[in-house]
Order: sequence, then C-alpha cells, then structure tokens
Amino acid sequence: MSSTQNNELTKVGKRFAFKQIIAMLVAVIVLAFVVYFKWGIEYAKSALAGGAVTIIPNIFFALKAFRYAGARSSEKVMESFYSGEKMKIVLTALLFALAFKFLAILPVPFFTSFCLVVAMPLLTPFFIKH
Repeated sequence: MSSTQNNELTKVGKRFAFKQIIAMLVAVIVLAFVVYFKWGIEYAKSALAGGAVTIIPNIFFALKAFRYAGARSSEKVMESFYSGEKMKIVLTALLFALAFKFLAILPVPFFTSFCLVVAMPLLTPFFIKH
C-alpha cells in the first residue's frame, strides 16, 4: 500500500477528523448563540474566540497528522502525528497570546468554550461513526 496522501486509510482518518471539527464548530456556534441571548454580545465574542483558539490548531493538526497511513510508512505516520501535535501546541499558545493581547476577552465564556472544544474529541466518537 502506498504511503502517499491519496491512501485510502488516510482518507478515513481525515474524514473522521473533519467530522469532529465540524461538530466542534457547531458546538461553539450554538454556545455563542446561547451566550449571546443570555448575556450579550461581549460574552458571545469571548465564547467564539475561545472556540477559535482550539478549532484552528485542530484543523492544522488534522491536515498534518493524516498525511500517511499503513504499516510500511509507520515511521512517517508517527513523525506526522508528533510534528502535527507540536504545531498544534505552538499555534494554540500563539492564538491565546493574540486573543488576550488584541481582544477584550471575558474569561468565563472564553475558557468555557475552550474547555468544551478540548473535550469534544472525547465525546464525538460516541456520536460520529467512521
């Protein structure tokens, strides 16, 4: 089996990862609407920012981590996962810094949304089938 990006195994992994990302987006948007109608626009902006700080790095991780698949390319698989995770951590830290520097963040909705999105990959496998 080929270790290229068009490998059938990589398509399955990418498809599942992007289904999780769509679920995260929906959860953040629903949370932002609820927060907006309950507490106002500033709280909703903070909730959206908290979700974005998590979702954006997850998108890059999914693109990087699912480049290779198969037993013959196991070293490439591990390397792409590790480098994807490193990139995700750095990008998350950078987005945190940018959010707190340039946005008027309210901590409770920001961190609530952030934690919700961080927990989503633990919950979505029960609702999303491969």
